[in-house]
Amino acid sequence: MDRRKFILSTLISGTGLVLSPTTLVAANNKVPRYLKGVKNLYHDDPRKAAIGWFSQARYGMFMHYGLYSLLGRHEWVQQRELIPVTEYARLKEQFTASKFDADFITDLALDAGMKYINITTRHHDGFCLWDTKYSDFKSTNSPAKRDLVAELSEQCNKKGLALFLYYSHGRDWKHPHAPNNDSWKGAARPNYQPQDPSYKYGKEHDLNIYLEFVNNQVNELLEMFSPIAGIWLDGIATPLSGDASLFKCQQLYDSIHARQPQVLVSYKQGLLGTEDFLAPEKSYKSGEKPPKPLEICDHLQRNGWGYMKSEDGKHKSKEEVIEMLKKANSYPANLLLNTGPLPSGEIHSEDVITLRAVGKEIKEKGWEELLR
Repeated sequence: MDRRKFILSTLISGTGLVLSPTTLVAANNKVPRYLKGVKNLYHDDPRKAAIGWFSQARYGMFMHYGLYSLLGRHEWVQQRELIPVTEYARLKEQFTASKFDADFITDLALDAGMKYINITTRHHDGFCLWDTKYSDFKSTNSPAKRDLVAELSEQCNKKGLALFLYYSHGRDWKHPHAPNNDSWKGAARPNYQPQDPSYKYGKEHDLNIYLEFVNNQVNELLEMFSPIAGIWLDGIATPLSGDASLFKCQQLYDSIHARQPQVLVSYKQGLLGTEDFLAPEKSYKSGEKPPKPLEICDHLQRNGWGYMKSEDGKHKSKEEVIEMLKKANSYPANLLLNTGPLPSGEIHSEDVITLRAVGKEIKEKGWEELLR
C-alpha cells in the first residue's frame, strides 16, 4: 500500500468511515483538473496543493438560488416575514428551474475570468438543490425534477472550474431539531408567535438529531460529487451564541478531509481556527494580515444575496466590481462575487453584462495592470 492509501485508510478506520468511490479516486492520486497546475505537490499533499491554488485563484462566482428566489424578496424572506413553515414549503410545488443552465453559467464564469463557482446546495430554509436521500424537501421532488448540483458539477469538471458547495450548518428553518431560539441566538429560527407546530421544543428537542442529519448530508455531497474544491459552511452566528463545542465541527471537518483530501473547509470568519480558509462578508479586519488564506464575499445587487425584484435596474457596474477586486487584493484575498438567479434559474441580465465586461478588462489588461 502506498503512502496516500495508507494515510487514508488510517483516517477512515479512525473515523468509522467506509471507503467510497471518491475516496478511492483520491487514494489513487488522480489530480482534479482545476489543480493540474500544482499536480506535483498534489501527489505529496492534496490539501496543501489546494490551499496553494486557492491562494492564487483571485476570483470566483457565488450563486444564491432556492425557493426564496421565487418570491424575489431576499433569501431571508421566511424569517423576515415570518412565513409559516408549511406555507413556505408549498413554494416547492412552484420550483421549475426552467432556465437554470449549468453550461451557460460555467461559460459565463470563465468569460468573467473566474476560477471557481460556489452554489447554495441548502440555504437556511432547508431546501436542497441535489437529490439527497435524507430529505424530500429538494429540487428533484419539485416540478423541476432536476439535480442542479449534479449538473453544475458535470460542467465544472468538464471545463476545469473548481466547485465549492455552500451548506447552511448553523441554521435550518425546516428541520424540527435544528438549533432553536430557546437555546441559541443568531437568528437560529424565525421568531414565530405562537411557536410553529412543526418544530420540536424543550425536552423533545435534540440537537444531535439535527447534527446527524447535517453530517449525513455533507458526507453525501462528497460521495455524490467529485472532485469538490471546498465545503463552505454558513450560519456561524448560531454556534457563536452558545457552546460551539456542542456542534462537533472538528469531527465534521475531519470527516470531510478524509473523504476527499483536497477539499478545503471554511466557516465564515472562522469558528474553531482549524478551517482551511476564512470567508467573511464584504471586508476583513482593517490593518490585520490574515492568518490563513482569505476570501471576501460580496454581491452584485445593492442589498441581498438571493434575487430581489426591488433591485432590478440597480445592480453594480463593471467599475464597482473592479474596485471590489482591488479591495480584496489589498488584504490579500479572493473575491467571491454573488449573483442571485431569477426565479427561473436564469442569471440576471444585468449581471451577465457586468461579469462579461469585467472579464474583458482582465483579459485585455491582465491582473497586475487591472489591480493597480
